[in-house]
Amino acid sequence: MEAGASGAARRVTRPRADALRNRERIVAAAREMLVEYGSEAPLDEIARRAGIGNATLYRHFPDRSALINGVVRSVMSRTADAAELLLAEDAVAERPDPFGALSRFVHTAADERIGALCPMLSETFEQNRPDTRAERERLEGAAERLMERAREAGQLRPDVAVTDVMMALSQLTRPLPDSGCLKLDRFTHRHIQLLLDGMAAPARSVLPGPPATPEDLLPRRR
Repeated sequence: MEAGASGAARRVTRPRADALRNRERIVAAAREMLVEYGSEAPLDEIARRAGIGNATLYRHFPDRSALINGVVRSVMSRTADAAELLLAEDAVAERPDPFGALSRFVHTAADERIGALCPMLSETFEQNRPDTRAERERLEGAAERLMERAREAGQLRPDVAVTDVMMALSQLTRPLPDSGCLKLDRFTHRHIQLLLDGMAAPARSVLPGPPATPEDLLPRRR
C-alpha cells in the first residue's frame, strides 16, 4: 500500500508534458517581450503571444519577478550549454580552433540577448538566488575556459578578460533607448565581429586600466 502511495505521489508531482510545453512557450514569448519593452512588458500580452491563458501563466510564474528570473535563468542555462558543447567539440576536433569556438559562443550569446535581459535582475533584487547564481557561475566558467584555450593557442590577446566579453555583449545586445531602434538589431552580429577582431592576437594596442571583476558586474542593491 505504501509503495503504491509513494508511486502515486511521484506521478502527481512529475510535470506533465503539456505543462512543460506551456512553460517553454511562456519563457520564449516573455524573452521577446522583455527585450522589446523592458521589465514592464505587459503580462497579458506575454500570455497572448504564448498562446495560453493568464491563469496558466500565473500557475508557472506567480508574479513579474518570478517570470523575469525564470527567463534570465533559462537564457543563461542555454548559453552555458552552448559554451560547454563548443568546448567538447573543439577538444575532439582533428584541427582544434579555440578562437573559432570562442567566436561562435559570443555570437550565440548575442542571439540569446543576455545583455538585454540580465540587467533586469537588479530590479527584482534576486540576482543572488542560489539557482540564478549557479547558472551565472556555470556560464562564466565555461566562457573563461573557452578564452583560456584561445589564449594558450596564441589566438586571443592576453589582456582580455571574461568580464570584458560579458560587458561588451551587454552593450551590443541591449536595444537603444528608442523603440524605433529595434530595427538596428540586424547589425548586432556585424558589431560583434568587430569586437572579436579586436580581441584576436597579436594585440595592436595596450588596453587602458584593469578589467572589471565579476563583482563589478553585479547590480548594487538600492
